[in-house]
Amino acid sequence: MRLRTPCPATPRSWTVELRSHPSGLTLVCRQCPHGNGQVTAASARSAALAHLARHARNDLRPPHLRICHCHERGCRWHPRHRGCTGPIRLLLACERGGRLWRLTDACSSCAAATAQAAVVPDTMLARTIPEKPPAPHRRSARQPKGPGEQTRVRDMLSYLAAALPANTSAAARLIALQCALRMNRSRQVQLPKGLLRSMRLDTHRPWHELQQARWLHLLPERTANEAAAELLDVTLLEQAPARPDRRCAAQWALRASSRARANGALPQLASLYLAAHTSAEEGTGHSEADTMARACGTDPATLPHVLMSLAATGLLRSWRACQDSGDLHWTWRDDDELGMRTAPPEPPPGN
Repeated sequence: MRLRTPCPATPRSWTVELRSHPSGLTLVCRQCPHGNGQVTAASARSAALAHLARHARNDLRPPHLRICHCHERGCRWHPRHRGCTGPIRLLLACERGGRLWRLTDACSSCAAATAQAAVVPDTMLARTIPEKPPAPHRRSARQPKGPGEQTRVRDMLSYLAAALPANTSAAARLIALQCALRMNRSRQVQLPKGLLRSMRLDTHRPWHELQQARWLHLLPERTANEAAAELLDVTLLEQAPARPDRRCAAQWALRASSRARANGALPQLASLYLAAHTSAEEGTGHSEADTMARACGTDPATLPHVLMSLAATGLLRSWRACQDSGDLHWTWRDDDELGMRTAPPEPPPGN
């Protein structure tokens, strides 16, 4: 008699809750029998995301063994939509103003319909592969690890859409992106003020906005020509690539948004989002309007005005919005290969 193949284990879905405690906050994990622990208000969000990331990393599965857990629950986590379709994604959702965080497998349709949520790219869960030391008598050139710059920027924009509060401005999100891609292993970063001036972001307001959101902590400036901060989001250290690869992605982001800097922070961030989601081979791209609005820190009703301004200045060749599905489709400009041309070096701190 033929034995039946055992069914896969429970679908991947984890939930943590931050509960009030006389001495602060308590992190409660519904899947861990002993997963409770006290955390401070400043580190609560980072502790919750790091705890969920550990669960997902310890339960990696091939795509054919993953199911839409939202559909299994009757799709109670979002309004009604067109039906469960599309590849299975890992979805990070926030509820109750940041008191509850959920990381679960969900189909693409359910992920797009869930409010205050963002898809966590698989690259965020990749483990770092130790690099073999070169032979003493030969020094080979370092090879980049992980995905390319465009993919890494796209993944980081998606992660920040879930990690930062929904009302975070576009200027603060641009700075958060550069900080996340340029930080060291101690989660500290120093950005030259010349670089911030080139991005039209040489003001204190975006930094204080991120500090009030408890995403970073401003440090005393070592010199008068740089801004220093310590990132409080410990989940950022789970990225696979080394720092040189992340810095290359930060440079790619600067190039991709350079032509929109004169229009303001929101068009600059929108231009970067479009470039990161454009096919390099075809020069076209598409995205849900709600997803793009969440990543840019604005509402979907504002996006058409931003896209029209980008098209009027020649940053976009064409674009259209589908009223029925809420999807955006665009064609990138022909004279720029998605910011992949050789870029000028970063401005020195004193300029």
